Amino acid sequence: MRIGRPRFQNLKRRLLGLSAAALVLPVTAGIAGTAVAGAAPVVHRAPAGGYEEVTVPSSMGPIKVQIQWAKRGGGAALYLLDGLRARDDKNAWSFETNALEQYANDNVTLVMPVGGQSSFYSDWIASSNFNGQKIQYKWETFLTQELPDYLATRGVSRTNNGIIGLSMGGSAALTLAAYHRDQFKFAGSLSGYLNISAPGMREAIRVAMLDAGRFNVDAMWGPPWSKAWLRNDPFVFAPKLEGLSLYISAASGLPGQFDNPSKFIDYYNTSNAMALEALSLVNTRAFQVRMKTLGIDATYSFPSNGTHSWPYWSGELFKARTQVLDALNAW
Repeated sequence: MRIGRPRFQNLKRRLLGLSAAALVLPVTAGIAGTAVAGAAPVVHRAPAGGYEEVTVPSSMGPIKVQIQWAKRGGGAALYLLDGLRARDDKNAWSFETNALEQYANDNVTLVMPVGGQSSFYSDWIASSNFNGQKIQYKWETFLTQELPDYLATRGVSRTNNGIIGLSMGGSAALTLAAYHRDQFKFAGSLSGYLNISAPGMREAIRVAMLDAGRFNVDAMWGPPWSKAWLRNDPFVFAPKLEGLSLYISAASGLPGQFDNPSKFIDYYNTSNAMALEALSLVNTRAFQVRMKTLGIDATYSFPSNGTHSWPYWSGELFKARTQVLDALNAW
């Protein structure tokens, strides 16, 4: 039977269409796996090793995050929180310590958010009016919702995470882990302030935040009698930490191997670091007693020498490494 030209053109187009579909389908299936045929979600896998700096959207605006990916593409992550004087360009864990080298061969992703000076990594009730702050801090929201949402698209688990910080970040690490148990399996405080309700502590925090950026503490947790202070006090919410893998550290405040002042400014900084660490030790010891009365276990480290400074925190991070990897099954 002879096929007329119009019918031949229609048949040709149909055959070409089938050929294109036959070619496209395997390619698409290769990219999306079973998502094409069975509408299953695409499975993301974290990069295997390497370092990256990303910008993550948040209610505070874009937030820079430094990331060292798990060596073998695993889904576990360890969040590293900065101190009171956190900078806007880099998280100090990335340049004041050898944290990246410590975990370079481990199957855990290091997550280092940048910024948050004097924030205690909290959701504030207002922006600070003393220094003309243009945004309202919402760090708890960022670290427990917005950042995990982004990391999940890169293959990082929402539920197999650890968090550790120093000073301000140490207190915050326990707070975030206590209230977000579905996210964190490990929490660590290095020289944190873990008894905020102790006499004089709220006033001390007020002075410290004024010194570090002229932040008004009332914009963070409200006046001293506000319940928000209790919510963020590890001594108060200690029962919520039961079952977590915990690493708690504070040194004596006595100068150690990394304290070698030679100029006046060095002696001044060292004396401040001694006082801050001694205060942290008092807080941490009180917290230890509180935890013991509750029957909650934790790993404690109380070096006989050491001040409130980065070389000592780098050493404590390394001492906590085995416990971190065990808790996250990230070997």
